[in-house]
Amino acid sequence: MGDNLKQKTLDALTWTTVDRFGQQSVQFIIGLILARLLSPDDYGLFGLVTIFAALSFVLIESGFGQALIRKKDANDTDFNSVFYFNIFVSALLYFILYFSTPAIANFFKQPQLIYIGRVIFISILFNAFYLVPFTKMVKVMNFKTVAKVNLSATILSGSCGVVLAFMHFGVWALVTQQVSFHFFRMIAYYNFVRWRPKRIFSFSVIREFWSFSIHILGTSLLNVVFNNIYILILGKFYQKKEVGYYTYANKLSETFNFTFQQILLGSTFSMFSQIQDDDERFKRVFREFSKKISIITLPVMTVLIAVAYPFIIVLLTNKWAASVPYFQLLCMASLFNPFYSLNMSALNARGNSRGTFIIETIKKSLILLSVFVCFHFGIISLLWGYVIACFISYLISTIYLKREIKIYIKHQIIDILPSLFFGIVIALAAFSLSFILSNLHVLLLCQFFLVIIMYWFIVRKFQPELYKQAIDFIIDKTNTLKKK
Repeated sequence: MGDNLKQKTLDALTWTTVDRFGQQSVQFIIGLILARLLSPDDYGLFGLVTIFAALSFVLIESGFGQALIRKKDANDTDFNSVFYFNIFVSALLYFILYFSTPAIANFFKQPQLIYIGRVIFISILFNAFYLVPFTKMVKVMNFKTVAKVNLSATILSGSCGVVLAFMHFGVWALVTQQVSFHFFRMIAYYNFVRWRPKRIFSFSVIREFWSFSIHILGTSLLNVVFNNIYILILGKFYQKKEVGYYTYANKLSETFNFTFQQILLGSTFSMFSQIQDDDERFKRVFREFSKKISIITLPVMTVLIAVAYPFIIVLLTNKWAASVPYFQLLCMASLFNPFYSLNMSALNARGNSRGTFIIETIKKSLILLSVFVCFHFGIISLLWGYVIACFISYLISTIYLKREIKIYIKHQIIDILPSLFFGIVIALAAFSLSFILSNLHVLLLCQFFLVIIMYWFIVRKFQPELYKQAIDFIIDKTNTLKKK
């Protein structure tokens, strides 16, 4: 990488990592408190309406954010046109959803969803107001501001949720947390970014972006629908307690998996877009990212699978024990998600949004096929089908990437296989302690220290260059902070 781009990318990765790990750490702690205070039924009710909010967020953004980032000479007309488009779509969607909540409640046979939905959907309006300021920050790779906004909103909204949970408001604690997060995010972006819309709008801008963004929109819609397909199935055919178990297990697995994906999609897309026309440089940077990401993500996810039982029982109590196998299978399905996301980010940066849409369509078709095949065998079988569909989809994405920039499957295997092997070794060592120690609190503590020691030893012994880079990076950032 060139020195300027390399430094901007390192800064972007640093602040994206601070943002995601900081935000997810706060959410994790708040989530533990809420899970102890609330019941699986509360999470079940909350999960049943979040899919409609998630779909709305995607429709509002419509892929125009990435189109703005990718356009090198985006101007005021572009930003303002997208802003007013977002506002119009959000108002239309809220109107539709407000009057659709009785039908949603009737579908799931949960009358409370009428009021819960109408309040949660207010977050759609808040979301529309801050999408353009957020995009402006990402475009210039100002992830420091993004990190400040996200952390502020997460802490404030989480605090609101915890207070209401202590006051025995049940599911409304989760509703308040969701709505206030987007409200505080909106306020913070306008405070930090200080961007104000102008009275400019052009339909030609929307038409210009549409050819690229339509595929991004289609991909995102497929993601939302199929990421929540199990909630729809469980909500319709199972008790809401089962929905709650799945919802929290999914939320817990995403605390780790989603963090890595957002770091990738948030920082790498901007960086890949800047070098999209230099094939050799693109390939070199891509493989460098793959190697460094694998040594973090693969050990983390394999270890979580191994220590899932003491982890959930100790932190959340026995009332969440039924979510353990759900959590393990969701972590297993997420093993290769960071690399799948990296492949998709690379394809989008090269302008091949049509290719990513096709890949996502294939992935969702595989998930749908697994649902039809496994539905009658229960929830565990459904999730095993999901694991298989995710793995096959990753392999398909590598085939498309090979066509685009000649990075072959063997290259990705070479880049990530050592880290996967190390992760499995560490996970097996941690799991073996369960045959020796019966006290779950002691077991989890011993597993934690064993994992840290083994991981430190393996990275230092087998990845000395990466270890040195990490140490130098930490020292450099520490010295910089001291000078400030």
